[in-house]
Amino acid sequence: MPVSEFDHAEKGDALYAMELALSLEKLTNEKLFNLHHVAEKNKDVQLIDFVESEFLTEQVEAIKKISEYVAQLRRVGKGHGVWHFDQALLHGDGAVDAIAA
Repeated sequence: MPVSEFDHAEKGDALYAMELALSLEKLTNEKLFNLHHVAEKNKDVQLIDFVESEFLTEQVEAIKKISEYVAQLRRVGKGHGVWHFDQALLHGDGAVDAIAA
């Protein structure tokens, strides 16, 4: 049987990919907080408002959603569970929330 990309320990692992995405979202959130802190330190209320209204809420929502995906992928394991998770995510039918519940 030929080796597929899904047999690769890191490259094809859905859980690894979601954990990596989660860590990148958290890093982005940290950088936005640093920018917010610099704006507060320099009393730049327009930048503070811009960062809060345009970025921070979206980042928190993204972190929450990806954290839920990571938890679900940990529960379903490998194999058919990942395939089913992928199909639900692809179709966007809301079934992702019910997969591992």
